[in-house]
Amino acid sequence: MAQSVNIQDQYLNQLRKDHISVTVFLTNGFQLRGIVKAFDNFTVLLETDGKQQLIFKHAISTFAPVKNVSLDKE
Repeated sequence: MAQSVNIQDQYLNQLRKDHISVTVFLTNGFQLRGIVKAFDNFTVLLETDGKQQLIFKHAISTFAPVKNVSLDKE
């Protein structure tokens, strides 16, 4: 059986590997800016000015990177 492509994981991994600055919009309208350091099925670890924030994915609405993310590298 062919393995399905997980776009969310590919996207977050490319943000992490390329150290792309991103604005994370939360469902309550709050905005966080930083670099994705790690992620799993439920959370994203965002770092801003040396400080880390662990964000639950269910609270995230949108990721807005400062530049386009290429998923073709893999």
